[in-house]
Amino acid sequence: MKRDYYEVLGVGKSASKDEIKKAYRKLAMKYHPDRNPDNKEAEEHFKEANEAYEVLSNEDKRRRYDQFGHAGVGGAAGGQGGAYGGGVGDFGDIFSAFNDIFGGSGGARGGGSPFGFEDMFSGGGRGRRPRSQGVQGSDLKIRLKLTLEEIAKGVEKTIKIKKQVPCEVCHGSGSKTGQMETCPTCQGTGEVRQASKTMFGQFVNIAACPTCGGEGQIVKDRCTSCHGEGIKQGETTVKVSIPAGVEDGNYLTLRGQGNAGPRGGASGNLIVIIEVIEHKIFTRRGDDIVFNLSLSYPDLVLGTKVDVPTLDGKVKLTVPPATQPNTLLRISGKGIGHLNAPGAGDHLVRVNVYVPRDLSGKDKELLRELNKSSHLVPDEQAGHEKSIFEKARDIFG
Repeated sequence: MKRDYYEVLGVGKSASKDEIKKAYRKLAMKYHPDRNPDNKEAEEHFKEANEAYEVLSNEDKRRRYDQFGHAGVGGAAGGQGGAYGGGVGDFGDIFSAFNDIFGGSGGARGGGSPFGFEDMFSGGGRGRRPRSQGVQGSDLKIRLKLTLEEIAKGVEKTIKIKKQVPCEVCHGSGSKTGQMETCPTCQGTGEVRQASKTMFGQFVNIAACPTCGGEGQIVKDRCTSCHGEGIKQGETTVKVSIPAGVEDGNYLTLRGQGNAGPRGGASGNLIVIIEVIEHKIFTRRGDDIVFNLSLSYPDLVLGTKVDVPTLDGKVKLTVPPATQPNTLLRISGKGIGHLNAPGAGDHLVRVNVYVPRDLSGKDKELLRELNKSSHLVPDEQAGHEKSIFEKARDIFG
């Protein structure tokens, strides 16, 4: 079972970003594989610390983790991605986060390590992550409106979205001939480096190549249809699987379903934000559904059976004799399905007394006669709540 991420880093749940970063930095230094060769335990500690930092250093992931725990960031459902984000991948991802903190050689972020961590841990270049092909496309956000009925059981939706797609003329390459040339400035690495030595060690500054923008290649014979970008505006359909139990504002990430990347770059992600449509007769309380039912005074006193609507259709409900107004009657398992767990909430029926506003003279006489009974009015110890007859008298006089 995974440990709590705050416990892993040794910080409290109210820790600031700087405190989280400082705690991770300390653990990463202690358990780095190059400092602990052939030490499986240290390797697991390093992975665990990185996983915790990947989540807690990201505001969205941290919010989901605080709300849903590990399930909120563990890739539960949702097309080709997973609901509410994903976990940490291989050592490439681990060293990516490590280099974000310490500077090392990683992508085209720039900055380098002023303290020589690159040389300390990677032997002056050993283990550098390979350059990714092309620039990744941007993420795309859409809002998806759902009814309570759809949320109760989960639903699969097919939606049309407008996004950047690979150019059909050059097949996304940006070139008429489909050919690319190695960038003469960076020789295909996508990076330019400047190294200098100081009394504290070697200082390495890494930046994206200004010629190719970090891609390592330049377009040969630009495509006139997409102006060499390899992408154009288009429309596509996407299937989205929504799990039961999602709430308004939750979102699912479909990896690789966002905007296509320029010149063969990987596609970004599609972020589907859930928007719940207000129901006409039901309200949601957690995974329970609440329905207000008005009954006549005789039905409350004598008891009755009545058909009540639920998300699954009508269900026969037994109202016991002497049911008091504002009582909640429960129909088990007829609420919202639990998110990432079996079972469902309940359907709660709040019973209220119906006070008519239009009575015949005969009806009024019957009520006045009934009101004379000592059993039908509250005694002094029952407080000041008005009886049904007193409420009717206030209306009709």
